[in-house]
Amino acid sequence: MRIGAIANQAGVPVETVRYYEKIGLLPAPVRDANGYRSYRQAHLDRLLFIKRCRNLDMAQDEIRELIRLAEQPEADCSEVDALLARHLIHVRERLRELASLEETLVQLQDACSDAGTVRECGILGELSSELETPKPEDRHNHVPGTHRPGNS
Repeated sequence: MRIGAIANQAGVPVETVRYYEKIGLLPAPVRDANGYRSYRQAHLDRLLFIKRCRNLDMAQDEIRELIRLAEQPEADCSEVDALLARHLIHVRERLRELASLEETLVQLQDACSDAGTVRECGILGELSSELETPKPEDRHNHVPGTHRPGNS
């Protein structure tokens, strides 16, 4: 099948298929005589596996490691379990960070005095004062998928 077909079946953009090939998560397909890439069922299966892992917010290195482990079907699965345990630690840390973020946003919203002018806006005032004195614990990255395996 061609790249558009595999992308469509997996429910991802064509650019995503190309990207996963480029970074080595998806093996390069063979080329037909006409030069077009020809994807097989194994490519679709791998692409769906990657998509499921990404839906679980796994990082590329975690996915790469799971693929490596999956290619050793007779090996002990303790490494898979350990990888998932590390990822779960990360998810729990993210939940704590998001709860802290929610609390901060609620406090900011509570700063609104319903004054009516931007000059009197308590939210903007609080944000301006926060910019002057950032707290180390407020510097967490809250962008999903930006962690490394084993880091919490």
